[in-house]
Amino acid sequence: MMLKPKRRIIGNRLGYAYAWVSISLVIVVCVFIIWNVLYLGVDVISLNFLIRSPNASALDASSGGIFSPMAGTVILTAIGIAITLPLSLSTAIYLCFYSKKGVFKTLIETAIDILSGIPTVVIGLFSLSVFTQPWLSFLSARIETGAAVKAYGRSFLVAGIAMAIMILPFVTKSMLEALKTVPAGHIEGSYALGATKWRTTIKIALNSARDGIITGVILGMGRIIGDTAIVWLALGGTLRMTGVQPWWQPANWMSTLRSTGSTLTSYIYYTSPAGEGNSFDVSFGASFVLIVIIILLNAAVSIIGNIGNIGKQKDR
Repeated sequence: MMLKPKRRIIGNRLGYAYAWVSISLVIVVCVFIIWNVLYLGVDVISLNFLIRSPNASALDASSGGIFSPMAGTVILTAIGIAITLPLSLSTAIYLCFYSKKGVFKTLIETAIDILSGIPTVVIGLFSLSVFTQPWLSFLSARIETGAAVKAYGRSFLVAGIAMAIMILPFVTKSMLEALKTVPAGHIEGSYALGATKWRTTIKIALNSARDGIITGVILGMGRIIGDTAIVWLALGGTLRMTGVQPWWQPANWMSTLRSTGSTLTSYIYYTSPAGEGNSFDVSFGASFVLIVIIILLNAAVSIIGNIGNIGKQKDR
């Protein structure tokens, strides 16, 4: 048996060491960020901080809590996912099972790739230019300045549509990859039993790719929760809900959706010294809550992936 050349052995060891250094660096940076945010914001984290709405104050003790920004995050995420899910799923189904190789399919795939590379601030500016048109005033407030009439162009509905545009390519690609992993034998077996292509797609393909589809949705939720540019431009970035009060009553829901508000990211920007505020501890407390939400979403993705792997092993 021939011994490996010494140069190859050294190269393997260097590559192994480089991989461990890279992994360790990523872990250290992640842990340091979480520890630093927690250390600087732990003093303000309490039940009162979570259930109170924010106040416009430069003093940490008088700045209130993050209840309405958390609610705004949930509302905006729900609107974005509700718009994106049917569009992404139908696009992924078409590309995977119905489209044929040609110019039209290439055009769709190219459009998805281009859309995924557009900066969020550009999408926010696009929403401002479009949703300030008078005929779209039903999505936000109506503004009358003399003879001119236009829409305010900032609301939860407008921001939700902008968020849906932002995450559409990522969720579509995730769902498309999930559908591509469906075993060909399942599809062919369904056809052999006389099922139509549509019934096979709904009953067989979607069930088999369910975990991957859910993962794509969760990843899309994470991108919405962590975005700031679109929130600031399309939602208005106000600390409190500006619709009819109390905003949480069912009779006032439509007014709330057509009005401005805040999310955790815009609240952090507004209260931090880097933005327009000086509530240092409060911004870090809200940052830690945001990080916890992101961690929980990633944990959900891992759990769903493990459940899917277990199910596939049982099927085998």
